[in-house]
Amino acid sequence: MSLPSSQTANLRLARILSALFYGLSSFLIVLVNKTVLTTYRFPSSTCLGIGQMGITILVLYIGKLYSIITFPDFDRQIPKKLFPLPLIYIGNHLTGLSSTQKLSLPMFTVLRKFSIPLTLILEIIILRKRYTFSVVLSVVLIILGALIAASFDLSFNLEGYIIVLLNDLFTALYGIYTKEKIDPKELGKYGVLFYNASFMILPTLLFTLWTGEFWQAVSFSEWTNIYFTAQFILSCLMGFILLYSIVLCSYYTSALTTNVIGALKNVSVAYIGIIIGGDYTFSWLNFIGLNICMSGGISYSFFTLWSNTQPKDNKNEVMDAISTHHREDEKNATCDLEQQLPIRHNDK
Repeated sequence: MSLPSSQTANLRLARILSALFYGLSSFLIVLVNKTVLTTYRFPSSTCLGIGQMGITILVLYIGKLYSIITFPDFDRQIPKKLFPLPLIYIGNHLTGLSSTQKLSLPMFTVLRKFSIPLTLILEIIILRKRYTFSVVLSVVLIILGALIAASFDLSFNLEGYIIVLLNDLFTALYGIYTKEKIDPKELGKYGVLFYNASFMILPTLLFTLWTGEFWQAVSFSEWTNIYFTAQFILSCLMGFILLYSIVLCSYYTSALTTNVIGALKNVSVAYIGIIIGGDYTFSWLNFIGLNICMSGGISYSFFTLWSNTQPKDNKNEVMDAISTHHREDEKNATCDLEQQLPIRHNDK
């Protein structure tokens, strides 16, 4: 049974807008992080991650305090509901920042493509999803381009490659488990973001104290530079926006689609890095590989974001997400109308 045309249009619009929001957010944060960590040589990517977690907690807490958003108050069941997402979250967060610091922008974007087949395999195993031949072929095309580009990298960095491949694994796991945990009847989108950051900020801070990175960051000479400080704050804000966009894109599409949109963004970043990065060693085969990646990403986007041929179960899942999102908006509006009453509204 097919969906009514109006529902199909809403489904398609939700997929496309959430994907564009994630792609833009992801594009901007890589450029900002690259400026902070490489241009200004900020000594600790981990401390930058702490700043991003802190902003996430602050923004969501203020939003809940003023009834702009809702998520459950803390109880003993929340850690059980979230596990193992906080551990995957911090692994994804920190390896992502470290890999940005250790690799050139173009090669960082190429190796990040390998999160796509990992996600495809894990979604089949964990979520029992099934994909069409055209989708699998698009993924193969993306990986083929990545292999061609990476094989002819003239600035090989083994440590950077290991870190970015670990980041690929964490990214795949994070997307899949986020899809499982954002059920609005449980924690919802905002609850997942808030408690992930809340549970991991203190252990991460203690880790930086143990390694000495905290004191290196505190004594960094550029804090008096208003341009660096502005870039640092912007990076922290973009960290929150990126996390929200990942959750939103996974909410309306899938972990695999989120990763492919990231791949399209990464190729765009690679082109920017070739022009302004200053750390790219040009090779024709590398450049051709990037273009093959882009072709595969565009074909995947057509088959999943624009086409009406998605599996029935996935259509129903997205329509349920749209309906729930509308109910959350109505719930927030009700909170605004009842500000005079001492009532705290939480997600069911």
